[in-house]
Amino acid sequence: MAGEVEGEGCRVSWGVLVALLLLPLPSLCSLTAGKQLQVIKLFEGRVVRYNESKNFCYQRTYEPKWSDVWTKIQIRVNSTKMIRVTQVENEEKLKEMETFNMFDFFSSFLKEKLNDSFIYVDLYNNKTCIKVHVSDTDTYYSVALSRGFDPRLFFVFLCGLLLFFYGDTLSRSQIFYYSTGITVGMLASMLILVFMLSKLMPKKSPFVALLLGGWSVSIYVIQLVFKNLQAICTEYWQYLLGYLGIVGFVSFAFCYKYGPLENERSINILNWTLQLIGLLLMYISVQIRHIAVTMVVIAFCTKQIEYPVRWIYILYRKIKLKRGKPSPPRLLTEEEYRKQGDVETRKALEELRGYCSSPDFAAWKTVSRIQSPKSCEKRKKTNKKLLRN
Repeated sequence: MAGEVEGEGCRVSWGVLVALLLLPLPSLCSLTAGKQLQVIKLFEGRVVRYNESKNFCYQRTYEPKWSDVWTKIQIRVNSTKMIRVTQVENEEKLKEMETFNMFDFFSSFLKEKLNDSFIYVDLYNNKTCIKVHVSDTDTYYSVALSRGFDPRLFFVFLCGLLLFFYGDTLSRSQIFYYSTGITVGMLASMLILVFMLSKLMPKKSPFVALLLGGWSVSIYVIQLVFKNLQAICTEYWQYLLGYLGIVGFVSFAFCYKYGPLENERSINILNWTLQLIGLLLMYISVQIRHIAVTMVVIAFCTKQIEYPVRWIYILYRKIKLKRGKPSPPRLLTEEEYRKQGDVETRKALEELRGYCSSPDFAAWKTVSRIQSPKSCEKRKKTNKKLLRN
């Protein structure tokens, strides 16, 4: 009975809370309905300054060209105090934001406040609008639109190119395996922490509604950490070093336990995954869509044509080596061998005879070197007979 009374009391309190939240809704809607929306146009190279909440819109005035492959358009909002900047598609969305919306009311608490905000504009967006929320009247901010070459887009393109063409080498590298495992472990630690907290929370806790979107909240926290990374490294470097050490060691131990990939199919799956990630990075880093598709197709065809070219080259080398080998010489018959022997013998004897008859021939010196002069004289007479015959 007490449990039923307690449950009824909880339902009454929740009903009162919802009624209090919805009570100012008609008055807010009536106030914003009669208010005319004011929008300030943004132009490249122009800086505007205000100290109150304003709406800004950028209208595309030119068609993207091939030279804008790695060009970025960004809107920078710099303020003296913390402000909130919201990006929408057009003026209609700004009008919807002016009216009271329960979802926007709660989601506004999740939007971070920053002194320096950057809004990136797609080159193909016809219009982009932002709303600057100022809570203090003594807050001054400036809004500037700029367009130029973005080296980060070019770096992302190079990373995608390397991942696509060297995916097979990286998938077999132990250094890449451990470094990637440690990095993924550090980034996934926040997601794992939120998941564990959601398991420990009671089912009827009011925080369950918040933890239902735990993954999105974790991604938001990771994004917030990266935006404030410099301040965290400066002020909380001890905690950051300890966190990186513990999470890095756990990630390394996990990777070391299972070891690098050895199965050829697993290596192929990792290789294909890296190649797909590389193609995706190449596509998102190029701002001109048809050029991005062309580059992806060229890279894919170049990678696939590598194997036919290799096969053609191997076949060409085999044919070239086969043609380059000298043909074996024709062997002499016995009759040809005897005739060639007689000709060469006569030629050699004539050369020797001419040398012995020349004035440069030292007869005594040559005779002294001969061990058996008699046999030499006999061979000389025999050679004369051969020459006569």
